[in-house]
Amino acid sequence: MAEKWENTLLFSSSIFLLLLFLSSAVSDPLQLQTLLPRPLPHPPTLSWTDSEPDSLAEIAELSTVNSNTTLEMHLELHHLDAFSSEEIPERLFDFRLQRDALRADTIYSQVSNAVARKPPRAGSRSGFSSSIISGLAHGSGEYFTRLGVGTPPRYLYMVLDTGSDVVWVQCSPCKNCYSQTDPIFDPTKSRSFSGIPCGSPLCRSLDSSGCNLRRMCLYQVSYGDGSVTFGDFSTETLSFRGNRVGRVALGCGHDNEGLFVGAAGLVGLGRGRLSFPTQAGRRFNRKFSYCLVDRSTSSRPSSMIFGDAAIPRTAVFTPLLTNPKLDTFYYVELLWISVGGTRVRGITPSLFKMDQDGNGGVIIDSGTSVTRLTRPAYIALRDAFRIGASNLKRAPDFSLFDTCFDLSGKTTVKVPTVVLHFRGADVSLPATNYMIPVDRSGTFCFAFAGTMSGLSIIGNIQQQSFRVAFDLGGSRIGFAPRGCA
Repeated sequence: MAEKWENTLLFSSSIFLLLLFLSSAVSDPLQLQTLLPRPLPHPPTLSWTDSEPDSLAEIAELSTVNSNTTLEMHLELHHLDAFSSEEIPERLFDFRLQRDALRADTIYSQVSNAVARKPPRAGSRSGFSSSIISGLAHGSGEYFTRLGVGTPPRYLYMVLDTGSDVVWVQCSPCKNCYSQTDPIFDPTKSRSFSGIPCGSPLCRSLDSSGCNLRRMCLYQVSYGDGSVTFGDFSTETLSFRGNRVGRVALGCGHDNEGLFVGAAGLVGLGRGRLSFPTQAGRRFNRKFSYCLVDRSTSSRPSSMIFGDAAIPRTAVFTPLLTNPKLDTFYYVELLWISVGGTRVRGITPSLFKMDQDGNGGVIIDSGTSVTRLTRPAYIALRDAFRIGASNLKRAPDFSLFDTCFDLSGKTTVKVPTVVLHFRGADVSLPATNYMIPVDRSGTFCFAFAGTMSGLSIIGNIQQQSFRVAFDLGGSRIGFAPRGCA
């Protein structure tokens, strides 16, 4: 009898718990947030006032940073579209997606080649380094700043890119130089320009190196699309709004052909040995951050900070991971994604895991626009969002986007929330970071895409309005919402 009573009680408890679970599921509504539909923004116009010190007295007033000095630097960032202010928004957006596709393909190729690469045979000589990766060549020139090169400093527009590992600038004399907004940098007019000898540690830090007849170091980078940059590997002083950083190793390119655009060069912000954060890391306590504004909602410039001030107190952090075969990219651990307050079924940590050979994983990248998720994760996310947004009028697919909506005539729209769950950091995206305009007629698309690659890329559209903080000493990346103020 007691056993029968115990079984009855157990059955009743199970029914009660099941009803409680079903009740909570029903009472837990879809979490929504408001989207204010705005059309594609017109391109910004370039307006930058340089103060170029030419006299010795003025130059002496600049704060020169040596390896034992720490400082903070604040820079304005502007989008590449400012170089094409005469173009219509739809055409600029199309160009951006074309660059983005090229960028993603190059990253996937670079990672797969690194994973498959075998150590070079003894005595083999490729002539030049393949480790210098130029963001301008593979479509990553999305954000740029203005900085001084040389002594006295000559101010130039330079792209900043977390997916590149080098600083390089076009130099005269030019065998082939693409069109840029500023005059070509002339190293003979700089008192701080210095070539790097072939046998020096800096030259040897290249995967392989070339030498000219004077036994000075050369660099060359070639790409599958025919783009190439070639020139002298040297050291030079860079000036950032009143602060100078001396002896930065950079490529002085005399032959630059292919898919390059209006900036004079590039500042690589990757994790490799030749990137600017690695070279100048101790001078900024190995910390930097950026905040990319949503240009459809704000006219303020984006910004970048180097030094302790780069790390906001409100940031949530996730650990940095390391690819054993490639040190350029910033890998993180993405665990789950939620839509409308519910974890998406079918998305598991295994879909984003990097294996011991360096395959797969997730990177944070400033040069890729659209976030690309490995295909099974994307399909699960897309389907969950479609269900949550089933009340919105669908529109035809657009370019790489297969989930689009007709929001014409609407002033406000409710859309499901989207949260990226990294290890230790839940990043809740604003609606404008995943529902973006693709024309000026009210068509908006879900700004994620799938990839057949095992590597997922968190792009800059999803990073908008967050201060993305890189604490390299602490081996972590942080996200602070509303970080552009």
